[in-house]
Amino acid sequence: MSKVYKPGQSAPVSGEYEIVGPRGGDTGRERTAVQGKPLPPTPKPGQGYVVHRPAHNGAGKKR
Repeated sequence: MSKVYKPGQSAPVSGEYEIVGPRGGDTGRERTAVQGKPLPPTPKPGQGYVVHRPAHNGAGKKR
């Protein structure tokens, strides 16, 4: 299982984040996040985020 990130934590990579329930179950919802920016609030307490599709456009890479 992938690491679960809490709302308000900095996004480790840019891309699509899937919202998961308190026990890791899929909710069917996704949010877009940018590397280094805080993850948005979830619809219900206890939910978190898992990286679903990282961005492939080079955003956030150091030059």
